Amino acid sequence: MKADLERKLTDLDDNVAREKQRAGDSDIGRLAFPSFLRSIETRRENLRTTLKEIEREYVAAQADLAGAFQDLKSLEIATEQQTRRLSEMQARRDQARLDEIALVRHLRKTHPAQRLTGAASWRR
Repeated sequence: MKADLERKLTDLDDNVAREKQRAGDSDIGRLAFPSFLRSIETRRENLRTTLKEIEREYVAAQADLAGAFQDLKSLEIATEQQTRRLSEMQARRDQARLDEIALVRHLRKTHPAQRLTGAASWRR
């Protein structure tokens, strides 16, 4: 859209040059040319105003995009941290279960007579 508006500005300049040549060819052209120039200048200013507005919107959109990207990165980091914490918790649970199994086996080996009562009392 910006390129299109810039092209229109260039076309207006070309159009003014052509009309200036034509205006010199007749009396009516010389009389109408100042009005034509005023209308072209108004149109040119409108196009420039539109270009400035597009540039402002572009800058605002870039800022919004940068903010959204930062939010996304923050969310990704938080998700990675949560996943890591959950993995660590699961690893601790698994290790606690293995430790319990090892302790029960050790107790069974070292105290074969108290096999049932030792394991039952230890779990409470």
